[in-house]
Amino acid sequence: MPAVLAVATVVTTALSLWLGHRVHEQRAGEERRQDILAAARRSALNFTSLDYRHYERDSANVLKGATGDFKEQFAAQTAELTRLVAANKSVSQGQVLEAGIARADERTARVLVVADSKVTNSAAPEGQSRTYRLQLDLVLEGGRWLTSNVEFVG
Repeated sequence: MPAVLAVATVVTTALSLWLGHRVHEQRAGEERRQDILAAARRSALNFTSLDYRHYERDSANVLKGATGDFKEQFAAQTAELTRLVAANKSVSQGQVLEAGIARADERTARVLVVADSKVTNSAAPEGQSRTYRLQLDLVLEGGRWLTSNVEFVG
């Protein structure tokens, strides 16, 4: 009888540890997914919301959430974009409609985003609505999910 109790205790303990580990993994995975989606939404919103009156701040927000080639390319174009945005008095106010993870692992993710923006400028002072379908590649750096690539898709 004591042997049966000992075996039952060991089995119950092992099962409890295994279930606890599985719950922890599921929570960590869900937290990672939420972090990825939040970073992608923020990046897409920053990318689609730019205002000539404070373009320096807006472009800095894009760069804060960027890394790698995307950061280098955006930074390299900032001076020219600043000139164009100011000359055209461009204002773009974005809104993320949907975002979904296409794939993700511990260090990388690809997120598809649908965003709308209303764009006003000297050529269209009443504004034009635009819909964007974006593919964002993200990487985990220093505990933060950063956008490493943006592509217009669809």
